[in-house]
Amino acid sequence: MSRTDALRDVVAPHVVADADAIRVGFIGARPFRHCVVEDFFAPAFVHDLLARFPGFDRGNALNEDGVAGGKSTVERIRGLGGAYAALDACIQTPAFLGLIERLTGIDGLLYDPDYFGGGTHDNRDGQALDTHIDFNHHPATGWHRRLNLIVYLNPEWDAAWGGALELRRDPHDPENDEVVAIAPAYNRCVIFETTEHSWHGFPTIRLPAGRESLSRRSVALYFYTRERPADEAAPAHSTVYVDRPLPPHLAAGHELDASDMATLHELLARRDGHVRRLYGELHALQAQLDATPASRVLGAARRMLARLRR
Repeated sequence: MSRTDALRDVVAPHVVADADAIRVGFIGARPFRHCVVEDFFAPAFVHDLLARFPGFDRGNALNEDGVAGGKSTVERIRGLGGAYAALDACIQTPAFLGLIERLTGIDGLLYDPDYFGGGTHDNRDGQALDTHIDFNHHPATGWHRRLNLIVYLNPEWDAAWGGALELRRDPHDPENDEVVAIAPAYNRCVIFETTEHSWHGFPTIRLPAGRESLSRRSVALYFYTRERPADEAAPAHSTVYVDRPLPPHLAAGHELDASDMATLHELLARRDGHVRRLYGELHALQAQLDATPASRVLGAARRMLARLRR
């Protein structure tokens, strides 16, 4: 099968035909550059992706603190076989990368064979994703992270269940924030640029009685470039979160009930988790600094000065 045939089998024809119009919308979108493409995968192909979507127990369900949670991921999707192996083969071809470059206007895109942070994402009832910006450099190659491409695989989803992807202008300024919410509907593709201001996340999934077996399923593909415009570049950092604020109804005079207490415990636990992770990164950084020759020389000089002052 040729690379062109592979693209045609994976991506719906209208995406290629409408690429230039999609790019215009992507470039002009708010609160930052993104686009939403309905029916992104070819019908038979997306059906196969859903049919072979891995069970929750097959993926990695450990969160950033190493604790089992409500999100399961399988990063290297080729190992899932079938449509996932075909997808992996397709997205690294010049034809697919060239299509995404046309859709976004970003040239020189690179495929990540490690799927670091990507792959299949399976989020259960009660799971949320705090607003954040993504890590900006690939940890192995140092490439610049440029695009997130997410395709949702949820034939049954109601907006009232939560879980909508929220793109935000500035979560630090909630009164003036600009929010675009995108429901995780079946075969809906969202592509957005990853920058130092591409804040995104999703609110808690709350499934109704009788629907608890459902989950928020998606395939996430991340793309990189070797360089990026100098005015967009930043020192390497990990994912940066903004903790969710208190719900508006928790105001002076409100009497707390059991639901309110559960919300408060959840918010405090998530904040504590983020703080622990950041402290861990700071300790690791300090250990690296202490191990450098310059640090050892400076430490010896400080100790000598201390002795001279006695």
